[in-house]
Amino acid sequence: MRSTSSTQRKPRSANRAAKSAAAALAAALALSLTACGGDDDKSSDTGGATGGKETGTTVTLPKLNGQSLEVAAVWSGEEQANFKKVLAEFEKRTGAKVTFVPAQDPIVNFLGSKVAGGQPPDVAMLPQPGAIKQAVDKKWAKPLGTEAKAELAKNYSQGWQDIGKVGGTQYGVYYKAANKSLIWYNAKVFENAGATEPKTWDELLTTAQTVYDSGVTPFSVGGAEGWTLTDWFENVYLSQAGPEKYDQLAKHEIKWTDPSVKDALTTLAQVWGKKDYVAGGAKGALQVDFPASVTQTFTGGDQPKAAMVYEGDFAQVNIQTAKAKVGTDAKVFPFPKVGDTAPVVSGGDAAVILKDSKASQALATFLASPDAATIQAKLGGYLSPNKSVDISAYPNAVQQKIAKALIDSGDDFRFDMSDQAPQAFGGTPGKGEWKALQDFLTNPKNIAGTQAKLEADAAAAFGN
Repeated sequence: MRSTSSTQRKPRSANRAAKSAAAALAAALALSLTACGGDDDKSSDTGGATGGKETGTTVTLPKLNGQSLEVAAVWSGEEQANFKKVLAEFEKRTGAKVTFVPAQDPIVNFLGSKVAGGQPPDVAMLPQPGAIKQAVDKKWAKPLGTEAKAELAKNYSQGWQDIGKVGGTQYGVYYKAANKSLIWYNAKVFENAGATEPKTWDELLTTAQTVYDSGVTPFSVGGAEGWTLTDWFENVYLSQAGPEKYDQLAKHEIKWTDPSVKDALTTLAQVWGKKDYVAGGAKGALQVDFPASVTQTFTGGDQPKAAMVYEGDFAQVNIQTAKAKVGTDAKVFPFPKVGDTAPVVSGGDAAVILKDSKASQALATFLASPDAATIQAKLGGYLSPNKSVDISAYPNAVQQKIAKALIDSGDDFRFDMSDQAPQAFGGTPGKGEWKALQDFLTNPKNIAGTQAKLEADAAAAFGN
């Protein structure tokens, strides 16, 4: 949930426009994803758009010999390693020295301790618009300079620019995006079971039963990390309640005790509350983190722990860790439509400057360019909202289609609801929405109690 400030508007809140655009994007995804085969369709070495004096260079950066920067983010594993390759290119072009600082969730608390100690990182990658607003309110964040804003204007839709603004001032560069309306599945399990890709929620339940009857648990859920559960809820809620209600709940203009929330939780319980539909049961799922929820779906041969796992395009990194091939062993379909609206939920991480300098502004400018995004796009498990990145930079046909669908959607998407909230409600382990949905996973009959807890925590966080 984004800040309630009027300056932090959602891209195109008009219900009719959002419905039609979401439906169009979901239809495009359905068409393109089911048409994708193996991952033999590799990108060319030239990557994205080219310009400037060097091949693959579109942005001019200053020489920064002798200067150093610290960049903080919560990324780990392959995601961190791939981002470090982007930072290495910045070092090569500018002569600056960049150090990656591993952060912990909630990152605002982590940064607070750094600021209090007089050692904030120069740049932080913030995963929530609400966190950007907090950084601005605490006077940590510094506005972007002319060069960074020019790159944003050239390479980003207005919607992606706007969610990095607070009070009309540009603070964030959304370097990384996510399509969070996808369900990945083990192709061999589906083939053995005779299961087909569903397009509606009822068809998803039928597919799950078909898989279960074949002897494989239908779903893997990474319940140890509450954000995966909020993503489940958001897709169901957006599709069932519609974009207008989604926007209202995101800003706490309607309460979590609203009947629309009851309907979404009731729908979720059809999966979470179904005996033997979740790998390890509810208690077992609460011990499974997100990476493991993916890898256990694609290891174990014909008998993996689960046949399907819901999460965004970034799951490809973990699929690769499981030695599975995207498009062959691991296939994907759009999150099934529950109501009239096909859900298109996005997330993202924005670069925000905490120590203003020539070097930090140059890094923000670089991250807003297609040069930086193209490097990480080629490595897989990454999606950029930068419309100037050549689609061929993505390493397989599935990823290329997902990226194209996101760019083609323009401003017509809905940003992750929990990421728009004050972090105390939407982004803190063991608290707020994360904890309430973890409790609901273990007791999906307690719909009224879950709603009451969500409303109490939301009211406290939003201050209303």
